[in-house]
Amino acid sequence: MIAIRAGRRAGWTSAFRETMAQAWIPITCVVAWVGLAVAEGPGPDGTATWKAGVARAVITPTTPVWLAGYGSKRVPDGALHDLWLKVLALEDPSGRRAVLVTSDFQGVPRSMSDHVFERAAAAYGLSRADLMITFSHNHCGPRLGDDLIDYYPVDAEQEALVREYTARMIERMVDSIGHALDDLAPATLAAGRGKATFAVNRRNNPEADVPALRAAGRTLAGPVDHDVPVLRVTRPDGTPLAILFGYACHPTTLSFMTWNGDYPGFAQLAIEERHPGTTAMFVNTCGGDQNPLPRHTVELCMQYGGELAAGVEEALAGDLRPIAPALATAYRSIELPYLAVITRAELLAIVSDPEAARADAIKTRWATRLLARLAAGESFPASADYPLHAWRLGDTLMLGMGAETVVDYALRFKREFGADTWVCGYADDMLAYIPSRRVWEEGGYEGGARLYEYGRPALRWAGDVEDRIAKAVHELVAEVRRP
Repeated sequence: MIAIRAGRRAGWTSAFRETMAQAWIPITCVVAWVGLAVAEGPGPDGTATWKAGVARAVITPTTPVWLAGYGSKRVPDGALHDLWLKVLALEDPSGRRAVLVTSDFQGVPRSMSDHVFERAAAAYGLSRADLMITFSHNHCGPRLGDDLIDYYPVDAEQEALVREYTARMIERMVDSIGHALDDLAPATLAAGRGKATFAVNRRNNPEADVPALRAAGRTLAGPVDHDVPVLRVTRPDGTPLAILFGYACHPTTLSFMTWNGDYPGFAQLAIEERHPGTTAMFVNTCGGDQNPLPRHTVELCMQYGGELAAGVEEALAGDLRPIAPALATAYRSIELPYLAVITRAELLAIVSDPEAARADAIKTRWATRLLARLAAGESFPASADYPLHAWRLGDTLMLGMGAETVVDYALRFKREFGADTWVCGYADDMLAYIPSRRVWEEGGYEGGARLYEYGRPALRWAGDVEDRIAKAVHELVAEVRRP
């Protein structure tokens, strides 16, 4: 693994521990109580009817694969800490199984996840409904496959490195799923909810204004979701196994060239330090239009990780709801239509305009690639396949939604299905921003004509994508809630 200089790492490690110590000051009085509650186990006879297993694997590249995101050539210069792939497998008394993959990847493309789904079905009998592959959307993680293929400068050597690394990650993910299934053993599940407030709606608050607004105690504009859902998994004797938690915010505190998991990575490190033996796992719960602000320093990244970890501890110290051992899973791929498919004439106009090439190199690379596809005899579809999951664990509902879903989806589905519903974005496929109707009508980066950045053969979604998604989600929820 590429290593940073020892002195630099030591300095950041010391600062991280100091920041964590400060973040934990308000909750140290309850940590001992949490430990006692865990040690008591599920009941006097120690029985447990869930089975659970975990696995984890380091995914820090050992070759100079560029860091993903920001549309530029970013060659790694070291690591603050390792990047991880983690797996939680669950089984109820009837033998129904669900497997959740979390990771520090920026985006898992469908060309990668489809291979994992196929191999997991063949090797372990898992259907698409039973397996959810999530990624934190960390911008200090590595490129994968054809994710954001037109986003980066053309570099044949880099593309070869990305292909090799992606192939290794497919193997590692499939193997880790198998290890988690092999680890299945009796366990108890409980859920709760904490809070963290560093996420800011970036559409409604200019980044430069946020520090002054916060210092003045002003309420920031725009919808946010500051909930921190938590799922604790323990063995019947109280041995900790996993702590799964979520938050709705882009992991874009840092934009430099050093591998790390951004604020979710620091939060997981803090939780695992507080709970030895636990595997901490993070899911991004619809943070497509949310940013950690202010940002751009390692100290702020560690601070936000500490605040999120404190939100997890808040949930663990509260009245956790035991989750009954009953599991149902459902999956559907729906069609999201484009407003209009791009034409050959429109693509030619883009590539023939030198001013456009200078203003937006990504768009020019996209148009050039699509013209080559048309020349090869291809035609473009009028819609894209969109993955949706619904899982019911006891009476706890977990939804999985593909790509960069904006916060409106989490707020809507928690109103419609209950405040404790988990609404996870960034699942299965990093295909584009997914705007709500409100965001689509407002336009801007998340709702406007930017689908080309994701390689789509169109500039914009049709205006009814939220209605289509909501209809399918309600049908999936009805399916998993059937007696």
